Amino acid sequence: MTAGIDTPDRRGRTGLDRTGRDLTGNPRVRIRDVKLLSCHWYVERTTTFDLLRADGTWSTQERETHDRGNGATLLLYDAERETVLLTRQFRYPVYVNGHPDGMLVETPGGLLDEDDEHPEVAVRREVIEETGHTVGEVEHVFDVYMSPGSVTERVSFYAASYGPSTRTHEGGGLDEEGEDIETVELPFREALSMIRTGEIADAKTIMLLQWAALEGPFAKA
Repeated sequence: MTAGIDTPDRRGRTGLDRTGRDLTGNPRVRIRDVKLLSCHWYVERTTTFDLLRADGTWSTQERETHDRGNGATLLLYDAERETVLLTRQFRYPVYVNGHPDGMLVETPGGLLDEDDEHPEVAVRREVIEETGHTVGEVEHVFDVYMSPGSVTERVSFYAASYGPSTRTHEGGGLDEEGEDIETVELPFREALSMIRTGEIADAKTIMLLQWAALEGPFAKA
């Protein structure tokens, strides 16, 4: 009996070795085998498949995938004051990979609680937990695969205005998840300049700031 296959893992999941076996959307890809490597919180798999190459020959390939679920993130902006509200928190993976102190400045966001949770529902919850702001109307910007070579995650990007009236909670993240999140309000142009200096090095944040400059609330007419 193996957790995640025929007995529930810590998140109550079974059949995790079946993911991908029934894919039929691309006739040039034939799934041969899926092996579950681990299923602690996230899921690691090795998949073997045949790929029909452009020259007409078949190639057998093997790829590992990291499945952490899908996520959502949101840019909080004040168009009148020309500011954005970001977060700062410690991220161990970047710390161990060369970031000086592991403290990243980011747009708020997080993972969907369940596979079928709507990204807008998730991002509204995360914004409240992290910043204490309950936003009104949100704009869906785009959906992006952030690291398609090995990570299955699709992130939904949103934007919404904030101000004194939207501050309804304390924020700072959830203690039970070990979060210790600081809010950082910045003039929008300063936030953009922090991309060039490397002070903002988070991909989703850079993408939303550049969208805001090119097409969003701070785009020049």
